[in-house]
Amino acid sequence: MEGTAPSYRGFRFPAEIIAHAVWLYHRFPLSYREVEELLLARGITVSHETIRQWCDRFGPQYAAGLRRRRPQGGDTWHLDEVFVKINGVRHYLWRAVDQDGTVLDILVQSKRDAKAAKRFLAKLMKKQRRVPRVLVTDKLRSYGVAHRKLMPSVEHRSHKGLNNRAENSHQPTRRRERAMKYFRSPGAAQKFLAVFSQISPHFRPRRHLMAASEYRAGMHHRFATWNEITDTSAMTTAA
Repeated sequence: MEGTAPSYRGFRFPAEIIAHAVWLYHRFPLSYREVEELLLARGITVSHETIRQWCDRFGPQYAAGLRRRRPQGGDTWHLDEVFVKINGVRHYLWRAVDQDGTVLDILVQSKRDAKAAKRFLAKLMKKQRRVPRVLVTDKLRSYGVAHRKLMPSVEHRSHKGLNNRAENSHQPTRRRERAMKYFRSPGAAQKFLAVFSQISPHFRPRRHLMAASEYRAGMHHRFATWNEITDTSAMTTAA
């Protein structure tokens, strides 16, 4: 349940190994077999199928833990959508980020019409439990319809050049999509990306804006948070 520590009862491997495998898979563009190989290099023999089960079981719990510890998002929401191929069929990944680039929510849908825009905006408002001060989108007309229906009092800025922050946030997903040889189903894509959008950014601070000492201190803090939400002790070999 949300708000409780993950339970590792009944699992043969210790929590540190399970959490480390889930971290490797979501932090780097690796396959389950490649994570299996990395663990084997450290003397840990576990199958790629077991690693997949760990990611399915614990990934959403870890992501929820990170989300609970994240400060409330900013008051400017950037929305964007990008197509993804799922079994050869075009779908759309809708994404919302705040002015700091923090991912607020994602949703995989088959269309990008007004109905899809309203569904995503309603989901976003429900999760955030508020409305933004400013909504920033590209020129897609579906956003205008959703805005007028769901949050007419909010300022809406619609311009291609204003939405680079949301567009840039798609880049890690694109790299991961290629590494996974694309997604197999809409449900699988939604499940993975919901977890990936929380775990991966947690370990990707804006390093170009930091001094080396500041970056290292920040990463130590992020790993400490990770150890808290996974209910594990720090692994000295995980650095």
